This record gives sequence, structure tokens and C-alpha cells, in this order.
Amino acid sequence: MSADNNQLQKADVASDEDQQYLTFILEGEEYGVDILKVHEIKGWAPTTPIPNTPEYMKGVINLRGTLVPVIDLRQRFGLAALDYGPTTVVIVLNIVSERGEQVMGMVVDAVSDTYTIAKDTLKPAPDMGGVISTDFITGLATIDDKMVTMLDIDHLLSAEEMLALSAASE
Repeated sequence: MSADNNQLQKADVASDEDQQYLTFILEGEEYGVDILKVHEIKGWAPTTPIPNTPEYMKGVINLRGTLVPVIDLRQRFGLAALDYGPTTVVIVLNIVSERGEQVMGMVVDAVSDTYTIAKDTLKPAPDMGGVISTDFITGLATIDDKMVTMLDIDHLLSAEEMLALSAASE
């Protein structure tokens, strides 16, 4: 383990200054979300499509009596669509929006790992000069000589997109 990674550990015991992240893969890149936001991880199963929603909105699933909207994170990020395979999963997340707490699923290529990351080792997202919004990026971490982008899922979708997802799940 390099000197930069001394404060990065596989998910073991976290202190108050550490945060645990679940990481996943999209087009060969690794991203992470706060593990406390993760409700569960499900294998891909077809969704019930909702008309007049954005293309990245795959539809809804019935999760023990609750309708959960599901987005394809590849398409949300403008990446090429991919046929879903055996490693494709839906990460079901608890998010907080203007309408309160909601459950949302996001389709990713594969789940990668869990890491405990010291908060002071997260680097801020680079300033893109206002051209690209980085409001949904918590920070960047170097883990095992690779860069992992940590996402703030509460800000991943705009208020309008959240309203559309809420309407789809009602």
C-alpha cells in the first residue's frame, strides 16, 4: 500500500473522520456512493416502463409493495447504452430531495467494492468553469493507484428530474 493510501482502508472499522463508500463500475470507471444511502443491491430484472419520461428512466420496480423508480446511470451520464449482463445490478438508494426521503434505483455495470475513506483525503471536484455541473460530486479519492469519483446521490438529479421520478412512482 502506498503512502497516499495509508489512510484508505478496505471497509473495516470507521472513525468519525472516515466514511464508507460502496463503489461500482460504469464504462470501466469506478464511482462511489455513501454506503449509508444504500438500501440494497438487486440483480437486474426488467422494469415497468413509464411513458413520457427521459430515456435514462428505465421504469419502476415493485420492491416489497413500494414502487421504486429506476434510472440507468450510464445514460444519465451521457454514456453509450449497454446490453445488461450478468454483472448488471440495480443499487437501491435512499435519497433526500425537496419532497423528502425517497427510494430510487440506479442501474450500474457492476458493483466493485466497499472502502473506508478518511474525509480529509477526498479531493474536491475540479472546477469545470461552469460548463459542467459538479454539484453531484462529493470528491475524488485515490485508491490503489486509481481515481474514484464519489457521488452525492441527493444532488445527482435536478429538482425537475426528481419530481418526474416521484410522479412515476406514485
